[in-house]
Amino acid sequence: MSTECSSYYNTDGVFVEAFSCPKPGSAAFAIYCCGFNDVKYCCDDPNSFFPYEYGYMWWLSVGALVGLSIAAVVLLAFLITVCVLCYLFIATKPSRLDNGLPLRAPGQDGCVSDS
Repeated sequence: MSTECSSYYNTDGVFVEAFSCPKPGSAAFAIYCCGFNDVKYCCDDPNSFFPYEYGYMWWLSVGALVGLSIAAVVLLAFLITVCVLCYLFIATKPSRLDNGLPLRAPGQDGCVSDS
């Protein structure tokens, strides 16, 4: 069983002739034509889209996990700080307004009279 890959122009604009899979000198189980319009190759999975190894994707996902973890820790620290500051603001707020002046009842002028 073999599959025919049609001719195409690669990303450099070079014309690549049609070829049959598997190619001579390549793996015998790579019987499918895979790829895109500008890069075609023989592979063993008809649903394969990428002619690259998947090892680099692991490092990308590890980097993404590290970045997201750092962002989550920073966000959590920010939220805890906001909660603590709100609590301190509410807990240390005076219960009544104190302007520093003694309060007097209306009608009293503060003078003592002997009448």
